[in-house]
Amino acid sequence: MPLGGSLCGATGLALLVAATATPFWAQRRAPGGTASLGLWHGCLGGQCHPHATTPALLEATRALLLLSVVAAAAGLVLGLPLGPGGARRERQRAAGAALLLAGLLSLLGLGLGSGGALALLGPPRSSWSFSWSFILAWVAAALLGSAGIFHICSASKDPSPESSELGGS
Repeated sequence: MPLGGSLCGATGLALLVAATATPFWAQRRAPGGTASLGLWHGCLGGQCHPHATTPALLEATRALLLLSVVAAAAGLVLGLPLGPGGARRERQRAAGAALLLAGLLSLLGLGLGSGGALALLGPPRSSWSFSWSFILAWVAAALLGSAGIFHICSASKDPSPESSELGGS
């Protein structure tokens, strides 16, 4: 069992869920307190409301990040050490592919989310800055991609007799 891949994947999944659910993708100081925007709603002075309009880029970001969460969860389940050596090796490869896909989907979603946030903020965006939810999502993307690579590498270096070239002789 690749402990590093599972740890990176679980941490990446937790960070991605937190980043997707929280309303702190963009933030600015406002006269009524701090204003913040997330994927699902915006907040001003402690009161949060759904977005009045949602640009298509923000909708695409939501969809890609939710698909990334599903792919990461599937990768973690596939990475569990169940079954005999040969089947385990194939499951590790599938887990690696799912986690790598989750990392790529989240990177694509973050790229679109950057543009979607700028479209949602409108012209006076110089006072806005990306905040901690956005940063968590970038860290999650890196962790999920790394977890996928770890799982794929561990599947190719499986020490079980079934995976050995000399095992069948």
